[in-house]
This record gives sequence, structure tokens and C-alpha cells, in this order.
Amino acid sequence: MTRLLTLPRLLIAAGFCWLAALSAHAQETAAPTVDERLAALEAYINNAAPEASLKGVPGPGHNAWLMISTALVLFMTLPGLALFYGGLVRRKNVLSVLGQCLAIAGLVTILWWAVGFSLAFAPGNAFIGGFDYMFFRGVTSEPSTLPWVSENVFAIFQLTFAIITPALIVGAIAERMKFSAVLLFVTLWMFVVYFPLAHMVWGGGLMAGAAGAIKALDFAGGTVVHMSSGWSALVLCLILGPRVGFGREKMAPHNMVLCMVGTSMLWVGWYGFNAGSAGGSDGIAANAFMTTTLAAAIAGFTWGMIEKIFRGHASILGFCSGIVGGLVVITPAAAFVDSTGAVIIGVLGGAIPYYFVTKVKAKFGYDDALDTFGVHAVGGTLGAILTGVLATAEVNPGIEELIPGLLVEQLKAIAVTLVLSIGATAVLAYLVKALVGLRPSEEVERQGLDINEHGEEGYVS
Repeated sequence: MTRLLTLPRLLIAAGFCWLAALSAHAQETAAPTVDERLAALEAYINNAAPEASLKGVPGPGHNAWLMISTALVLFMTLPGLALFYGGLVRRKNVLSVLGQCLAIAGLVTILWWAVGFSLAFAPGNAFIGGFDYMFFRGVTSEPSTLPWVSENVFAIFQLTFAIITPALIVGAIAERMKFSAVLLFVTLWMFVVYFPLAHMVWGGGLMAGAAGAIKALDFAGGTVVHMSSGWSALVLCLILGPRVGFGREKMAPHNMVLCMVGTSMLWVGWYGFNAGSAGGSDGIAANAFMTTTLAAAIAGFTWGMIEKIFRGHASILGFCSGIVGGLVVITPAAAFVDSTGAVIIGVLGGAIPYYFVTKVKAKFGYDDALDTFGVHAVGGTLGAILTGVLATAEVNPGIEELIPGLLVEQLKAIAVTLVLSIGATAVLAYLVKALVGLRPSEEVERQGLDINEHGEEGYVS
């Protein structure tokens, strides 16, 4: 009889325990409250860190904008930059420029997947990241670096920046550098210059704004992209030497229509470059969208009018160069300046690069074939300086604490970028020269790189 009473009691006790456990589990997994849901929605609209109820969930609008921006930045290189540069070289070398842009896109993608993204954005020290993200390990659809953007989307967005940066260098050494030497140089340069700079500025390193020892601002790549490529391009073209016949033979662009089309593609793609760097479709992106448009249009017009006044004609090349110059100068400042600042940047972005391209280049006689130094190095440096002068917290409240003393911090960041870009490029150029040689033979150069390096001709008569 005692056993019969004990068994039901045990069953009842077990039932109560199960109900208690179920109740506790239900409390742990309870649906978010209305207040929690409203807070999460507010965070999404403001592109701020999400509440716990939506942590790890990509926000569809911000995610979509970063995917569109990624496509736009890739569009800048292929076909934008390729056509812009391709139209400026001579007919016998147009395919070599296109081939270098295509090859760089593939090469950098491999490096980025294997270790580049990790070295740029994984936790590390002040100068370089670690190996946590090698082979995209842990790079999933869940947001990590940005609050509402899938980490794999962010990784590919940053890849497109990594692709266009070394491709810009092609403009300074066009028509006279061996294809194998270009690939070897770019491989080494990415490890020594680009990955460290990207980490220092955007990966939480030395120059990462409020988080860095140097509290500089670079919204979308004034130092990381344009200064690094432009100053490296100057050093490389000096070591490489001028093209055969430079200064004695006519080396005019073979197709200004291609150049104009490429410029237009660059301008359109630049909205992904600048507005996309906001990390979402918020008010900061909207401001970058506006300032990018103003600076590009005004710089193009400024360059053209300077030519009209002093040379008697406004050339298509001048308009194109001015547009790109304005885009370069606004890049580090796009989210930090207002419309008046963008107009000032547009005027200076047309005038200062014009002076370097037409006067300084002629005075010193260096063969910067497609004016990478005059537009990107000068423009990127000018943009970094003007960011320190024109940035305002009225546009971007997040930089209010950085405004006092910002110009000095910008100058520090410029100095670090110059030392790394110039010093590393000089060493790497001589290393590549010793390993595979930099230039083809004079005969190959006169015949053209298209048929000799790629076995094809862009224009068959």
C-alpha cells in the first residue's frame, strides 16, 4: 500500500519540476516587449547598434544599400577606370591597361579572401590586423563590423576598395611596365602598404579617429586609397623612367570618347565609394551623396574654365580630369563637410590638380603618363588637409570632440601615409626590378604592349 501511494507522489513531483523548468525556459525565451521592439526599430532607422532582440540580424535596407554600393565601387574599376585609362593611352597599349585592371581585380580578390581582409580588419595592433578572418573564417551573413550589414557583404564592399587602389597606380606607369612586373609589384605592395593603411585608418589602428593614437578623419579613402596609390605611382614612375620617345614624340590620347565614358562611370560609381562608406542608408550617407555631387561637378567646371581662360579652349580631357579631381578631394571629407565646404573643395579640387598636371609636371619632366600623381596624390593630400579645415559637427555630431586640433591630426596622418607609401614603393620597385625586371625591351615598347604582352590587338586596321 505504501509503494502504491509513493509512485503517484513521485509522478506528481516530477510533473511539477517539469512545469517549473518549462516556465523558466519560457521566461528566458519570451518574446521581446513592445518597448524593446520600438527601441530596436529606432536603432535600425538611426543605423545604430541594435537592441538584443535584433542583435545579429542584418537590416534589409542598410544591407541592400551596401550591396548596391559594392557593385558601384566595382563598376568604378571595371569598366570605369579601365575605359578612362584605356582612352588616354595610345592605340597599341589600350589592351594592356584593360588587362592590368582585370588581372588586378582577380589577384587582389585572392589575396583579400586568403588573408587581406583579416590583416585589415581583424583585431591586431596599431599597424596591422591579425589572422582571425583568414580564408573568410567567421565571415558570415550576421552583422559584425557594421550594426546592420552582413559581415560577408562588408568584406566584399571593402574588397572593391582594395581592387581599385593598386589599379590607380597603372595610370602612372602605363605603356612601359611588364605585365609580370605589375602583378608581382601589386602583390607585394598590398601586403606592405595597403593592408596596413586600411587597418590603421578603418580597422581600429593608429589613425582610426577617436579610437586611434592619431585622431584623424578619412571617411572613404583620402589617405588609404588616393594618397597611397598616387604617391606610390610617382615613385614607381620615377624609378621606371619615361616612355621611349617621351618629350620628343606625340603621345596624345587615342580615344577621348572612351575617356569621357570612363569618367562618367567613375562619377556614378563614386556614390557607392563615398555614400556607401556610411555603412547604411542614413543621414550621413545622404550628406556624402550631396557633397560628392557638388564637388565633382564644380571641379570639372573649374578645370574647364581655367583652360578656357588661359588656353583659349575647354578640353574634354580637362573636364574629365577636373571631375575626377573633385571626386578625389571630397572623398575623405564627404561625411564631414556641408554644402559650402563641398563647393570650396570643388573649386580647389579643379584648380590645384590642374596646376600640378600642367605646370609642375612640365617643370620637373617626370612621365606620370595618365596623371595619377597630379590628380590622386595631390587631390588625396589636399582632401585630407581640407577635411581638417572644413569638417563641422553640424553635419556629423559624432566628430564634435575631434574638431579642436583636427588639422594637426590630419597632417600627422598625411606624414605617416607619405613615409609608408614612398619608402615601401622605392624598396619594392627595386626588388621587383632585381627579380623579374620592370620594363620590356625598347623594341617591344615601340611595337606596343598589346600584341607582345597579351597576344591581341585592340584595334586591327
